Amino acid sequence: MTATVISIANLKGGSGKTTLAMNLAAGLCKQGRTLVIDADPQGSATQWASLGVNGSAYPASVIAVGNLVRDVRNFQQDYRYIVIDCPPSLEGQVAQVSMTLSDQVLIPVLPSPMDLWASVRMAKAVQNAKFDNPRLKAWLVLNQVEARNSLSRSMQEALAEFEIPALQNGVQRRAIYRSAALEGSSVFGVGRGKQAAAEIDAIINEVLPQ
Repeated sequence: MTATVISIANLKGGSGKTTLAMNLAAGLCKQGRTLVIDADPQGSATQWASLGVNGSAYPASVIAVGNLVRDVRNFQQDYRYIVIDCPPSLEGQVAQVSMTLSDQVLIPVLPSPMDLWASVRMAKAVQNAKFDNPRLKAWLVLNQVEARNSLSRSMQEALAEFEIPALQNGVQRRAIYRSAALEGSSVFGVGRGKQAAAEIDAIINEVLPQ
């Protein structure tokens, strides 16, 4: 059985890609062996995993990208899931190549006009990837949503007009996500993370229904 490959991508930096990738992979570990490929030159996922100690150690394997195509092929028989944390750019074609190798691409979007505009460009990149990879499914994921923020509440309606559908489940703004990163763990592995963990589980269940 080959791994299910999920890319986390956005052309705009600061959208919460790595936070989503690392917590998603941690949640997937409950279902099977999971690998994170850190394809972002900033190396945030690799640094994140290196911080974990003792009981808070990060549960998934994390490697820095070498050759992305080779890495996926080498590990797809050894893991049930592979999560690729893409760079925030199409320069160098890493994100584009990642999508051609993936079953799913999740695009975290902050509740701001600039992120909406960036998503328009991302829709074109997904469309291009589907020429080489027709099985690719793409989803927008609302990130850092504040329930009482009117802009956040209006995002679902705005995103409905985009070519890429938005997941019904998203990620709220919670300090626990930052705390988990500082501890090199995930919201599944730190105290006070139950609500955040439920958010990630809901995303997994929506994207990969049992």
